[in-house]
Amino acid sequence: MSTHGTANDAPIGVFDSGVGGLTVARAIRDLLPGESMIYVGDTAHTPYGPRPIAEVRRFSLEILDGLVDQGVKMLVIACNTASAAMLRDAHERYDVPVVEVIGPTVRSAMSITRNGRVGLIGTQTTIQSRVYDDLFSMRPEISLSTQACPRFVELVESGQTSGSEVLEIAREYLSGLVEHDIDTLVLGCTHYPFLRGAIGQVVGADVALVSSDIETAREVYRVLTERDLLRDPAAGEPSLRYEATGADTAKFVELARRMLGIGIESVDLLHTGAIQLPQ
Repeated sequence: MSTHGTANDAPIGVFDSGVGGLTVARAIRDLLPGESMIYVGDTAHTPYGPRPIAEVRRFSLEILDGLVDQGVKMLVIACNTASAAMLRDAHERYDVPVVEVIGPTVRSAMSITRNGRVGLIGTQTTIQSRVYDDLFSMRPEISLSTQACPRFVELVESGQTSGSEVLEIAREYLSGLVEHDIDTLVLGCTHYPFLRGAIGQVVGADVALVSSDIETAREVYRVLTERDLLRDPAAGEPSLRYEATGADTAKFVELARRMLGIGIESVDLLHTGAIQLPQ
C-alpha cells in the first residue's frame, strides 16, 4: 500500500474530558461517514473545568500522545478547557494537523450576531484563560459577556439534562447575560449542547445558540480536504473505537446511548500515567 493510502486510511483521533465530545464526534460522522475514528474520554479526571491549567495540560497532552502513537492522521481537541490550556503546545508538539473547538465557534458567532452583544458560557478554566476574549478582540465592535457554569458538566456527566433543577441552575447562571441583551450565546463547552433545552428556555428564542460540534466538524472537513487526507469511500467500512480512562465504562456506554442515540458496543479502558511535561 502507498504511503498516501496509509495516511488517508488512518483514523481521526477525537479527545474530550468525558462524554461531551461525543457531540463533536457525531457531527464529524454525520459530515464524514466514511472516516474511521478513535474517541477518548478522560472520564477518570472529568470535569476539567475546576482543575489548574497545568494539570489539564498534562492530562490532555498525555492522551493526545497516545492517540498519535495509535497512528491517527488528525487530532481533534473536542474540549474547550483543554483547548484553552494547551492549544499552542499541541500545534508545536505534533506533526499531524490539530483542530480545536474554539476558533471555529468564535468565527461562527461573529458572523451570526446582529447587535454585537455576544454571551459566552464555559468552565471556570476556559473563562479564566481569556482565550475567547482574545479572539473576539479582533472585532472590537463586539461586546463579549462571559459566565462560568461549573455545575453544567457535572449535570451532563451524571445524565441529568432536563427537569426543574437543571432549569433553576440555568436561570442562576444565565440571568446576567440576558440582562446584557445578548443576541448570540456561545456554548463554550462540548457538554453544553445536552442542556440546549434549558439554556434556550432561559435566554429566549431570539438568542442564537452557537455550539462547537457542527462548526468543528466543518473545520475537520476543510482541513482534511485541503491536505488531501480524506479516506477513500471504496476502502471499506470505517472503524470506530471508543476509549475511556475511568473504570466505569458501562456508564460511558449508557450515557452515549441515552443522550446521543449512539449505540456503542464496547469501550476500551485506557490506562494512563502521569507524564512529566516541562512547565
